[in-house]
Amino acid sequence: MQENRKFQKDDTLEVTIEDIGHDGEGIGKVEGYTLFVKDAVIGDTVQVKIMRAKKAYAYARLEKVVTPSPFRVQPQCAYARQCGGCQIQALSYEQQLRFKEKKVRNNLIRLGGFEEAFINQVMEPIVGMEEPYRYRNKAQFPFGTDREGNCITGFYAGRTHSIISNTNCVLGVEENEEVLNCVLSYMKENHVSAYDEKIHKGLIRHVLIRKGFQSGQLMVCVVINGKSLPKQEKLIDDLIKIKGMTSISISINMEQTNVIMGKEVRTLWGSETITDTLQRYEVVSRKEKDTESACGEVKTEFTATGESVTFCISPLSFYQVNPVQTEKLYSLALDYAGLTGTETVWDLYCGIGTISLFLAGHAAQVYGVEIIPQAIEDARKNAKLNHIENAQFFVGKAEEVLPREYEKNGIYADVIVVDPPRKGCDEKCLGTMLKMRPERIVYVSCDSATLARDLKFLCEGGYEIKRVRAVDQFAQTVHVETVCLLSRNK
Repeated sequence: MQENRKFQKDDTLEVTIEDIGHDGEGIGKVEGYTLFVKDAVIGDTVQVKIMRAKKAYAYARLEKVVTPSPFRVQPQCAYARQCGGCQIQALSYEQQLRFKEKKVRNNLIRLGGFEEAFINQVMEPIVGMEEPYRYRNKAQFPFGTDREGNCITGFYAGRTHSIISNTNCVLGVEENEEVLNCVLSYMKENHVSAYDEKIHKGLIRHVLIRKGFQSGQLMVCVVINGKSLPKQEKLIDDLIKIKGMTSISISINMEQTNVIMGKEVRTLWGSETITDTLQRYEVVSRKEKDTESACGEVKTEFTATGESVTFCISPLSFYQVNPVQTEKLYSLALDYAGLTGTETVWDLYCGIGTISLFLAGHAAQVYGVEIIPQAIEDARKNAKLNHIENAQFFVGKAEEVLPREYEKNGIYADVIVVDPPRKGCDEKCLGTMLKMRPERIVYVSCDSATLARDLKFLCEGGYEIKRVRAVDQFAQTVHVETVCLLSRNK
């Protein structure tokens, strides 16, 4: 048998892209040799240059699209290839949804060890967005200088700390550009420097912008490497002219760190917080033929119920960045929980109480757990704001609070809802959940790989997956949320 020729760095090849990797990179083969190509989409024939060669595969740079895929679209952002924020903006939105649905499905099969036929049975089609742009209610823009010494802001290029100058990210709200131009003008007119992380000099590090989609309220927080802003009245005077401006603050961060926000936040003008409201939807599913989806024939309608929860949001609050899809995600979680009004529910990794307060109107008692004290303080304020009296919140690690309250105080659970960070649930936490033996577990995940791992653990401990659904919270990127219902085996 003739041995395949060896491929090396700087080789130029032509390849047809046949698949998409987990990080959105195109995957193709030349003489059995696998190439991973950033910015190539499935169906493209592309010319590439090998940048890093291994024995069985290589990472290659897209040089030219020879024959574009029928799924290739023109990105709305001119910096889509340079910026590290959007990985798949050149892929049609319909195919983005197929990619994300397949990603979740494959992780459950390959990493979770579940049978393909079983996953096909329990998995429902992904919930996509009606408008996959301008959906982010929060953005954090780094500041720096270009080669000519001009202050710039934008986003980091992929896998670097080099700033791509861009004040108009198409995923963010249109007001972002107004705010950033105000800050840049203020810096130029008043000789205010941008931070240089290499030498730990310069004043303005980042600008955080948040918008309440329902309230229309805007928040601006300037992160500084110092104690105050010089001539801050000039900046405030310009910012308050922007429609919806409600809160202007500074965050003091004088540490040599990649952490964006400092520990001290000082309000310069307006309120310390803004508000936003999430609606609850009635989830109605019906069977309808869908030949495109591998996940069955279920179609879902989301009908507004008139029920809503209002949240106070500070510069440090964790709040989902896509409120339109968050309403659908949390409505699905509530639907999966199957509450009748008599249940005791635990909400682990509860943040500022977003899911907890959604659940409270349909349960006898809700307990929320979160490690960040500020988040729990916000959760309690939000419960009071919404006149919710059957929600109690604990500060601490879920893996410590849960066994303590269960074993020492006898607080049990009919339903447990978890929404952990990307690393998934702590194994001790999962073990305590198994000891508590709730009837149902609703798992909301932002990483389907760790979801698959945790579901395997829970199913080996006596639970069965009943329903799984991906929800697209992050259009144009490779990230996807998933909600899963587990039921205790009788």
